[in-house]
Amino acid sequence: MRIVTALVALGLALVPPTARAQHLLVPMDDEQTNHLKAYGLTYNALHDGARGEWLLNYRGGSFLLPDTPELRRRAALDGITTQPIDDATLADIRNQMSQANMESVPLEKAPRIAVYTAPYSPPWDDAVILALRYAGIPYTPIWDDEIEHGDLAKYDWVHLFHEDFTGQLGKFYIAYSGASWFVDMQRTNMAMAKKLGFPNIPALKKDIAMKIREYVNNGGFLFAMCGATETLDLALAAHGVDIASVFADGTPMDPNADAKMDWNASFAFRDAQLEMSPYVNSMSDIDGHQANVPGRRQPLGTFTLFAFSAKFDPVPSMLVQDHRTVIPDFYGVTTSFMKNRLKPGVTVLADEAGAPWVKYIHGDYGKGSWTFLGGHDPEDPQHAIGNPPTDLSLHPNSPGYRLILNNVLFPAAKKKPLKT
Repeated sequence: MRIVTALVALGLALVPPTARAQHLLVPMDDEQTNHLKAYGLTYNALHDGARGEWLLNYRGGSFLLPDTPELRRRAALDGITTQPIDDATLADIRNQMSQANMESVPLEKAPRIAVYTAPYSPPWDDAVILALRYAGIPYTPIWDDEIEHGDLAKYDWVHLFHEDFTGQLGKFYIAYSGASWFVDMQRTNMAMAKKLGFPNIPALKKDIAMKIREYVNNGGFLFAMCGATETLDLALAAHGVDIASVFADGTPMDPNADAKMDWNASFAFRDAQLEMSPYVNSMSDIDGHQANVPGRRQPLGTFTLFAFSAKFDPVPSMLVQDHRTVIPDFYGVTTSFMKNRLKPGVTVLADEAGAPWVKYIHGDYGKGSWTFLGGHDPEDPQHAIGNPPTDLSLHPNSPGYRLILNNVLFPAAKKKPLKT
């Protein structure tokens, strides 16, 4: 009897526990129930020390992660669709990818993320902060004092909140000078300028812009949306030139500012014509839509993501991974970028068919890179001041928000040089 019992026990010991597949596929096509949280799952797996892969152009830009109980649990709690696969299934996927416009890019390390955002609360939300919070991706808020003290070097990826780097506070003075939020914005920025030894807000913001450029030059990844895209380049090109209206620095704009701009110092744009009037809520002719200028405002259409070769152009391919290629447009202080204002060598990631503007652009600068996306919030197309923050639980599959989160994961990827 003891021998039988021992044999039974030995047999039970040889029976494997509930089998786990070797890999967890996170599909990013229409089968995915929560695209935005899938980025958070992938980011946090990397943050915890796992390695992953980004399967470019395979099922909407799917992710491949190790199959662990913790990742399965996280995915289930967040309503993320995953598919356990074994080595044989993965081999079939790799074979399929090898014969098509697809490529696997290793994801090695979760990037350290910072968001440039002021300590006050303006009456508008920031789409990137909303996306990071919803996806569960940690970030550090930084502002002018941290940048002036060299803290940018601590981060791999920096996003610029809705910011006017010309120091004119969005030219909101004329319309909103009596609003409590504007008074707070003006007072806080001026106090910071004085604290850091600058005579006014435009002088401080120009210096901040130069330190951001230095950060990218040294290898950082920069992502900007809305007015931060246009005004950052204007501030860089205007070093030593007064481009701020009198209400911002006490002196009028240099009437010859256009001729004095140094576009060698900018990231994306060249030869822009400045808006000289302090009464017109526009900075320059870089923005094609001029959403806040009566008589110039252009209607919204749709924009189309370019189809890049994943094998030869993995960098832009990563930035356009999506389950949709045509996406509804959305306004911002800067909604789009005129084609005739782009520098040679800028990579256009998305445009509107037949329009003189583009929506989404990317480029290298020094050892780093920058990406600019026009518009403010992909799920709030009109972007009116005072609108409540977008509830992303109502938009878990937003193709526009996916573009933001592509950029968040971009620094984690081991990249090949961009083909020219």
